[in-house]
Amino acid sequence: MQQVGKQQARATLIRDNGSLYPLPGKLLFTDVTVDPSTGQIILRSEFPNPDYDLLPGSFVRVRLEQAVNKEGISVPQRAILRDSAGIAQVLLIDADNRVQLQPVQLGGAQNDRWAVTSGLKAGDRIVTEGLQHARPGEQVQIDDPTLPLAHSTDR
Repeated sequence: MQQVGKQQARATLIRDNGSLYPLPGKLLFTDVTVDPSTGQIILRSEFPNPDYDLLPGSFVRVRLEQAVNKEGISVPQRAILRDSAGIAQVLLIDADNRVQLQPVQLGGAQNDRWAVTSGLKAGDRIVTEGLQHARPGEQVQIDDPTLPLAHSTDR
């Protein structure tokens, strides 16, 4: 993990329609308590507002970036399976195009992808379509062998 800035988190405001506010903000305050019923904390961010697009006291969604994982791996959420104990797994494709169950540890979710903290390495091939037809030990056909499905990404 690489720290973004000294004691400063980058803040991005997300509008109601999902678009991003064009000017970056900064984190001013973080509450030290977590609401046990919701898991939420209170944060206060400040954004420049030269065109008065934002109204004071509005509640908005804000994305905070405190660190960047340059070696991180993410996979599509649809590729994650869970066993009866709730353990996250993917269907890994080996060099012979055979399917293997591979347990993985998940980090956070971003958009439609899960960060994988262990269990995969960059360049691993996983099944993302037709999971219901792929069985461990069976050989699969790959539609696009040049497409890396587990890849390094900034978070």
